[in-house]
Amino acid sequence: MADLAAYAARPASSRGRRIPEPPPEGRSEYQRDRDRIVHSAAFRRLEYKTQVFVNHEGDLFRTRLTHSIEVAQIARSVARNLGLNEDLVEAVSLAHDLGHTPFGHAGQDALNECMREHGGFEHNLQSLRVVDYLESRYGDFPGLNLTFETREGILKHCSARNAEQLGDVGERFVLRRQPGLEAQLANIADELAYNNHDVDDGLRSGLIEIEELSEVSIFRRHLEQVRVRHPGLQDRRQVHETIRRMINTLVTDLTRQSLANIEAAAPVSIDEVRLAPALIGFSPSMREEQHELKRFLRTRLYQHYRVARMAAKSRRIVRDLFDAFVSDLRLLPPEFQGRADADGVRAIADYIAGMTDRYAILEHRRLFAVEQI
Repeated sequence: MADLAAYAARPASSRGRRIPEPPPEGRSEYQRDRDRIVHSAAFRRLEYKTQVFVNHEGDLFRTRLTHSIEVAQIARSVARNLGLNEDLVEAVSLAHDLGHTPFGHAGQDALNECMREHGGFEHNLQSLRVVDYLESRYGDFPGLNLTFETREGILKHCSARNAEQLGDVGERFVLRRQPGLEAQLANIADELAYNNHDVDDGLRSGLIEIEELSEVSIFRRHLEQVRVRHPGLQDRRQVHETIRRMINTLVTDLTRQSLANIEAAAPVSIDEVRLAPALIGFSPSMREEQHELKRFLRTRLYQHYRVARMAAKSRRIVRDLFDAFVSDLRLLPPEFQGRADADGVRAIADYIAGMTDRYAILEHRRLFAVEQI
């Protein structure tokens, strides 16, 4: 750990785990966190949870799993250049979507609406719930019993009302403080990764075209560079080369600007980082280009009629499942029937949120399709 910057998170200075454990041998506390996340059932299910395109729509589109791996790769690269703890950054990156519903944001919105009178549903809170309670692997504790720092990074957003119920990990939202730099970096890497891979998936699907994307400054600039260097390059290779260059530009800018922010604030510990404003971020010009790209994706891809049709189907599946289980708890698997008696509708939300896209579709058929009787 000698190569870590003074402001980086250090396992020896961790705030610890919810349930104390002997220190690991041959690996750090944050490596243990990463290993527990990778071996969890929730992590494996990410392979069949959607980003934009539902699982059955194609094998080459991103899933929550491939997205999480891409986030971890980007975050580790930047962390190394900033002197941050790569193991912690990786653990947070791999865990940040563990609580996401099937069908992406459409599924989350539908489940949140179903749970509106019961505290709502938010996938960051659900990710924390997964690692704190829902994973069932160890004899000494529920969940994964991760370190405070990993749990802090997972909880990217939280209302003050919910934060007050979460104890130490929610404290920063009440006090309006920042998390450690590793958590800040994982959050920005998440945004960087999904913007760029949604460009790739959007082009692959045919829902957006290269010439349309050329309206966006950051894409147009890098596409022109590729066409000058590689005239006549075929479309897919041209797209890959353009996106590769975009990611490199964004990572370079993020590293330089974050280093400048850190040098200006001059924190000498992670505790001083928490008291400073957010220090990980893009330069103002690059941030505006990112916003331009996000606006394009929102209007041209996420609101495309084909995406909207699948989103409508997805919301209907989630609502139908929720209503069916609320009306008759006997329709739930036995282990969730018992939890529903104790936790009420929250156990139903846990069950639905844990489903993959294809499992939710299959469960809906089992409950509502006559031919499945």
